Amino acid sequence: MKYMTKEVKIGIAGIIALCVLVYGINWLKGIHLFKPSSYFYAKFENVNGLTQSSPVFADGVRIGLVREIYYDYTRPGNVVVQVELDNEIRIPKGSTAELVSEMLGGVKMNILLANNPREKYEIGDTIPGNLNNGMMDKAAQLLPKVEQMLPKLDSILTSLNTILGDQSIPSTLHSVETTTANLAIVSSQVKALMNNDIPQLTGKLNTIGDNFISISNNLKNIDYATTFKSIDQTLSNVKILTDKLNSKDNTIGLLFNDSTLYNNLNATTANAASLLEDLKAHPKRYVHFSLFGRKDK
Repeated sequence: MKYMTKEVKIGIAGIIALCVLVYGINWLKGIHLFKPSSYFYAKFENVNGLTQSSPVFADGVRIGLVREIYYDYTRPGNVVVQVELDNEIRIPKGSTAELVSEMLGGVKMNILLANNPREKYEIGDTIPGNLNNGMMDKAAQLLPKVEQMLPKLDSILTSLNTILGDQSIPSTLHSVETTTANLAIVSSQVKALMNNDIPQLTGKLNTIGDNFISISNNLKNIDYATTFKSIDQTLSNVKILTDKLNSKDNTIGLLFNDSTLYNNLNATTANAASLLEDLKAHPKRYVHFSLFGRKDK
């Protein structure tokens, strides 16, 4: 231990600190130096801003990161991305690497795993890649439609300004306010009607309904057969009486149907009238009156 001078200790501490710093920087980048991993390549025409240490996902789970990005200067449109994936991951043949643009401007890589249990990509193989702009692509598709709508929006805004500048709008709003106030008054009156008059009317209707029920029960208890039988007998008696009145074989029938009685009564009335006239004209023929007694003729 006599060789462990102060300078040696400082050097060892510096080496340890440097190793810790390198491991920490890589750990913050998502690189695990002591964890086994596999390397694959993905080929794109455009990486759309993909950077080193960007995460790589499969089915929403992070399985690795981007290690290097190589651009082929001799053949433009060919960009090779080296990805470091977990050693346990199995990439079936037919899988693709997709770059997805996020709303905040970032780019992530998704490994779209195919359903192929027989074949797989070996370490160092190249996976075909494609670009998926996601929401940005949809927004780009919407831009022409938005541009077509802008003139219509301008005309709509102009029409709205014209409508809002019309002097009749305040009066219309005032009328609407007055109508609303009237509706509030009507609503309160209807509420009062519902609270006061409707219960009374309902009670009267219930009473009428009860009376109808009582009348119905009374009608149900009537012996209709006996009643109609009595009515038939009464009608028969009325018919017999009518026949008697129309017949001449009885006194009442003769009074109604024999003209002799009428003629006799008519003649008697005429005689009585002539007698009264004669009595009125010559009362002394029928009445003799003297204050001092009757004189002998």
